[in-house]
Amino acid sequence: MLQIGIFGATGRVGKLLIDEILNHEQFELSSVYVRNELQYSLPASTMITRDFEVFLQSSDVIIDFSSPEATKALLEVAPTHPTPLVIGTTGLDNDTYNLLESAANSMPILYAANMSKGIAMLDKIAALVAATLKESDIEICEIHHRYKKDAPSGTALSLAQSCAKARNLNLDSVRVSGRDGHIGQRRADEIGVMSLRGGDVVGRHTIGFYLDGEYLELTHNATSRLTFAKGALDMASFIVRQENGLYSIQDALNL
Repeated sequence: MLQIGIFGATGRVGKLLIDEILNHEQFELSSVYVRNELQYSLPASTMITRDFEVFLQSSDVIIDFSSPEATKALLEVAPTHPTPLVIGTTGLDNDTYNLLESAANSMPILYAANMSKGIAMLDKIAALVAATLKESDIEICEIHHRYKKDAPSGTALSLAQSCAKARNLNLDSVRVSGRDGHIGQRRADEIGVMSLRGGDVVGRHTIGFYLDGEYLELTHNATSRLTFAKGALDMASFIVRQENGLYSIQDALNL
């Protein structure tokens, strides 16, 4: 039975992860890291702690759906007690990405801005289309619920990065995430990444490839956060069997 620790237990996906683990015969909720009081009860066998060392040592694998600040703190401590990690936190800055890469020298880590298998397929397809339809204008639009704090979403940025890489472009140099006023015509290598926020939308990502006389749009809709919880548990089962290193959901799916 796989012993799983949850980092970010008070979040929406964190609670779904806990419910899934408790109802799964192959998983056991070994530990939960909390900074604030939990608003629900857990089995007596589950360790609830605010001590990173105790938390890391009590699980076979850690799943993290927390905040950028919390993920950074976890990665700073994790190499002293190497434990396989599955990280789904978005909005990470460059310093945290560097920590992620460094920590992966000591343990296997799977990072994905989106734990959906459908998004993983969309990412693969988008890169192929971007490379094949080189003359097309690429525009990405994402919409999430009103409570999402980062924009553009980590998923949208990951999709944009795949498209840019397929065209040998530096995303930081070609990304446009806002247009207003007299801005002039669109550059040929521009990749638009736009964000909408409202209601309780779980997540929708559309990549458009626009040509003269035709266009192709690819859309992924997430209708339940449970998709991300189930995907993260699949990734946990994968990462515990891997050598040290940084992995993606594409690695797990052999894409």
